[in-house]
Amino acid sequence: MTSPRAAHLLAGFMALAGTAHFVVPRAYEQLIPASFGSPKPWVYGSGVAELACAGALAVTATRRPAAWATAALLVGVFPGNITMAVGSAGRGGAYRAVAYARLPLQVPLVWWAVAVARGGRGTGRTASRPPPAVPSS
Repeated sequence: MTSPRAAHLLAGFMALAGTAHFVVPRAYEQLIPASFGSPKPWVYGSGVAELACAGALAVTATRRPAAWATAALLVGVFPGNITMAVGSAGRGGAYRAVAYARLPLQVPLVWWAVAVARGGRGTGRTASRPPPAVPSS
């Protein structure tokens, strides 16, 4: 069971992550595998996708599909986390620690998005109950 607060926190996280793609794009460019081509469209595209997910997570009517989209996006950007970890050789110890810490951290983020998606339309209920019976006269 999730609450609207969990969805709003996830929306805030996604909004910060998406905004960061535009504020410090160079930090993300190095995460794009070389086989993907030019990193700029991927960085800005994933930033837009994260911001779109954030906005849709904040709205009750779109929360459930947005949470599923968020989970898929978090899985989809995982190759960038792998690229960061593999490319951390020869960098400082702190950078390398962050690079490898990102790998397992993706799991709870995906779980969080799935939990919000399964929580329904942001009501915090996992199943709806019928209204109480009204006695007839």
